[in-house]
Amino acid sequence: MELRADLWDHPLRKNWFGGGADLPGIHSICVHPANSKHITVGVSCGGVWVTRDGGATWDCQADGMRAEFMPPERMGDPSIQNPHRIVQCRGNPDHLWAQHHNGIFRTTDGAKSWHELANVLPSPFGFAVAVHPADPLPAWFIPAIKDERRIPVDGKLVVTRTRDGGKSVETLRAGLPQGHAYDIVYRHALDIDAVGTTLAFGSTTGSLYVSENQGDDWQCVAEHLPPIHGVRFG
Repeated sequence: MELRADLWDHPLRKNWFGGGADLPGIHSICVHPANSKHITVGVSCGGVWVTRDGGATWDCQADGMRAEFMPPERMGDPSIQNPHRIVQCRGNPDHLWAQHHNGIFRTTDGAKSWHELANVLPSPFGFAVAVHPADPLPAWFIPAIKDERRIPVDGKLVVTRTRDGGKSVETLRAGLPQGHAYDIVYRHALDIDAVGTTLAFGSTTGSLYVSENQGDDWQCVAEHLPPIHGVRFG
């Protein structure tokens, strides 16, 4: 193991700042399935960074994202964007999805440009995102109220899904609590299986939910666990 000094010493790193914590952190690492030297990483309040030579050089590629918590003249600055989670479609790795502090973004050109989804209800804010492993168009999110409250909108736990690359977004509720729900789903606590049919997520209230039909219906399979920070299929 070695420190990648090329990213650590990058002059734009001085722009990074804490996103929900005192210090910025790398939370998402997407390795291109056909080229292990092509890596995309997400940084809390540090943007999206891409290397195509195994880490020898890095480019900040968050053009199109917006940080509304910054002064207007810096809202589009790539190096201070706050992606909460970035996932890559293995079947079409130039397509990535990002759940950002200020919305949901998608790229179809390997992060060279990002495009925000419009009119996402009940909220475009959240932490977790999953993308179908073979098809880059379907993706799933778990929305919440942002900033001070950090709870599901109206106390109703839902999953949102797009099947068409973000042109439309539907709200999935079947089997999820629709009253007095205070579950937040952390960035690594949503996952989809290798087939693209079964999803699972865990919440801060210690509940684990599973869907075997791409989110149409959900079942709570465990309750009252400690806060769940990560969920993964083996």
